Amino acid sequence: MTGGHDRTRPRPLAPISDYGLLGDTRTAALVDGDGGIDWLCVPRFDGEPLFGRLVGGPDAGTFRLGPARPATVVERRYRRHTATLETTWEVRGGRLTLTEGMVAEVSGRLLPTTLVVRRLSTDDSAVDAVVEFDPRFGVRHRRPRVQHRRQALVCQWGSLAVSLGSAPRLSIEPGRPTSIMVSPGRPVTLVLAVAHREPLIHVDPAAAWDLLTEDEDRWRDWTAEIDPSLPFREHVVRSLLTLRLLTYSPSRAPVAAPTTSLPEDPGGVRNWDYRYVWPRDASIGVSAFLSVGKPDEAQGFLAWLLHASRLQRPRLPALLTLHGRRVPAERELPGWPGYLGSVPVRVGNGAAGQHQLDGYGWVIDAAWAFVQAGHRLYTETWRAIRGFADMVARYWQEPDAGIWEVREPAQHVHSKLMGWLALDRALRIADTHPLSGRRRRRWQEARDAIAAEVRTSGFNPTAGSYVRSYASDALDAALLVLPLLDMDSVESPRVQGTINAIRERLSAGGPLLYRYPPGSDGFHGAEGAFLPCSFWLVQALARTGRRTEAVELFQSMLDHASPLGLYAEELDPATGAHLGNYPQTLTHAALVQAALAIRDAAGG
Repeated sequence: MTGGHDRTRPRPLAPISDYGLLGDTRTAALVDGDGGIDWLCVPRFDGEPLFGRLVGGPDAGTFRLGPARPATVVERRYRRHTATLETTWEVRGGRLTLTEGMVAEVSGRLLPTTLVVRRLSTDDSAVDAVVEFDPRFGVRHRRPRVQHRRQALVCQWGSLAVSLGSAPRLSIEPGRPTSIMVSPGRPVTLVLAVAHREPLIHVDPAAAWDLLTEDEDRWRDWTAEIDPSLPFREHVVRSLLTLRLLTYSPSRAPVAAPTTSLPEDPGGVRNWDYRYVWPRDASIGVSAFLSVGKPDEAQGFLAWLLHASRLQRPRLPALLTLHGRRVPAERELPGWPGYLGSVPVRVGNGAAGQHQLDGYGWVIDAAWAFVQAGHRLYTETWRAIRGFADMVARYWQEPDAGIWEVREPAQHVHSKLMGWLALDRALRIADTHPLSGRRRRRWQEARDAIAAEVRTSGFNPTAGSYVRSYASDALDAALLVLPLLDMDSVESPRVQGTINAIRERLSAGGPLLYRYPPGSDGFHGAEGAFLPCSFWLVQALARTGRRTEAVELFQSMLDHASPLGLYAEELDPATGAHLGNYPQTLTHAALVQAALAIRDAAGG
């Protein structure tokens, strides 16, 4: 990797995996190995971009801080068990280091809700560096109204204002590169503060640096509570930190990813907005947090779900906004060039109105895990869970869009399995929570009927495997959850046959899997291997007594992480390039659960 660029030419976009995540549990920034923040939405994950170059092109804005001339990245890492990122370049005559992060803990103090702290330093000789500060707010890339104040540069767009402070004081003009000199013992610190419909608070750069240091201590304390005996603990900790950074702290709801329209097929149309909450993905993360002794995250999500689902209950929406409202209608942004020409760039998500039966299973299973961990559901939470179970009992026979959100509803076997799980786990919760005998019988009858139908219509004797949908011979990697459900014995030939068939027929090479046969979802273009599926395979192998295989597969998947230990949703099997929105909550949650399955297999 190199840093610095020829100012006469636009800086090329970095590979998706080159981006690091900065986060404060309210929004997130993606910064490349050149020191450029190319994505940051304000005031929330799903807000409008302040820096949108990642999918909006050069006119959408960026904030670069790094070497003035081409330089080689010699080290890039997160400070251990923190969210602070360090990038070090080899420059002529020495090294230049960029240390940066966002301040997560701002409650109870007079601080802006978004505070980005960036510092350049060198321990050798003086180094030429550059600041490129070019904020362009919103879908139209609007330039700001600019004021130069004593404390900072202030940029304003109506109810949104940002300030850029520096120490030593720099003369910065938005949209114009500013040359600076970084000398040993004299670091350059920049502080970006954001205010939306509130007073703009200036934070002295030295004080901001102290705040970032305090945040590091809090993250280290948070990670210190994670079981030290976990297998692959460092990788699990990084994934848990990523999940926590992607959890919107005001509502405790995890966003699926902080980005929109990063392509599953570069140059193609498979570009979606993931800056919302999928209860399914969130529930998988909840179970992961519970399993490592973090019940507060689980309790927070269940409280959010209770609030978010109230208007549509007992129906469980496929996805919701961070505040639990309906997701905006999907629309395309004209004129946005997309990442590497992948258009259209979309905001909103059309999957919000789909019927996805599997979501009920994931959510109720998360509630069961919460109860299993020794907690009791609030009365209103249990009422909501009962309503979800009633919905499954009533509508499980209807076709749905499935976990992969296909256009044409079908009788998806995975959806039926998760409907079975919803009722089974609701019945287990009912052993310690009030439930009428009539309701219990209705759930039991529906659960048993689902199992009977799936065993008859969802299994292909010729393939020796459960299949994607009734009357189909196609496979679905989501069926790898089968040994985790307890519907069939893990020693069952049907369970083992399903695992083996998926591993063989959906293989994308090495540890990688396609989620279903490529080209069978009704959309144009290709797609990559789906990373959560490989971690589900690890779980399935560990659960069925094949721990050695599980460990080998897990280790192979670690080789496919980004250099900073992050994962997108998909991977190009031919090139190893990360594809899709990034970093992806579902992938990191699946990684944690896979490691936990390996741990549990060792204890079995």
